[in-house]
Amino acid sequence: MDYTAAADRYTNGMKYNRCGRSGIILPAISLGLWHNFGDIDNQEEAEKMILYAFDHGITHIDIANNYGPPPGSAESNFGKIFKKQLQGYRDELIISSKAGYLMWPGPYGEWGSRKYLHASIDQSLKRTGLEYFDVFYSHRYDPNTPLEETMQALVDIVKQGKALYTAISNYPADKAAEAYKYLSAHNTPCLLHQCKYSMLVRDVEPEVLEVGKQHGVGLIAFSSLAQGLLTNKYLHGIPENSRAAKPSGFLQKEQVTPQVIAKVGKLNEVAARRGQTLAEMALAWVLKDPRVTSLIVGTSSVKQLKDNLNALQNPDFTAEELNEIETILRS
Repeated sequence: MDYTAAADRYTNGMKYNRCGRSGIILPAISLGLWHNFGDIDNQEEAEKMILYAFDHGITHIDIANNYGPPPGSAESNFGKIFKKQLQGYRDELIISSKAGYLMWPGPYGEWGSRKYLHASIDQSLKRTGLEYFDVFYSHRYDPNTPLEETMQALVDIVKQGKALYTAISNYPADKAAEAYKYLSAHNTPCLLHQCKYSMLVRDVEPEVLEVGKQHGVGLIAFSSLAQGLLTNKYLHGIPENSRAAKPSGFLQKEQVTPQVIAKVGKLNEVAARRGQTLAEMALAWVLKDPRVTSLIVGTSSVKQLKDNLNALQNPDFTAEELNEIETILRS
């Protein structure tokens, strides 16, 4: 497949934002491989999504060691696609991975110890076939491992050339601040903090966003569509093949309450007046905050990815729209 140069892709509608005080810019929308890229998923569609993303300015691919299912398969499948289609474009891509959640049985297969992080990145590099990751994350704060041990492991991973930048994910504000200080003191400043952030999940607003700004760290959001709740999918009940209909997963039937659906219905009316789908508006709403560098979308088809990219066509909100949305969310 013949790709255009990266410089040309900058002009096709993608917006790029700087990560804090770093030299790196990321696309406003990044592609995450959390869902739909494991061995149980459609590999042909997975390849199409990755190539469509790259051709439309999404230069950042986000993975983690445990993504699948089974764990590790998203990295392996990405590695196959990368080798087949994208190997010649390595310098035009930001590829990130993470370690922190359960990856293998026994006492050393999760959390934030030095042993686990070093073993994890070696395994991840082998699965993807990459020589290095652009960004490597501590995927979650480990209350049973000294923060200095986890952060020093990230520092050493960068010094060994296995990653270019350090990052954290799902850290509380106070521990994030400690991490930022340690990493900066060791000349490997934190590039990104990855957090769940949406209209319905706003835990990062009181402190995490501001702490990141103070330390020059970008925030990258995930689950900005609240696992599909912030779409029109659940306005008239729970579809048979939806995430909420499945017995396992991060969105359960009991979360799709009449109160939530009432809010979603009102938000859908606001989106319609803006000439957007609810999903497009929900993504644009997260990106309105200048402290947010990028948001990660996890799509199941090229069509869904196209729809998500449409959020960039109408990114601005009037004060009246923001007030109305806030009133709905607080109701």
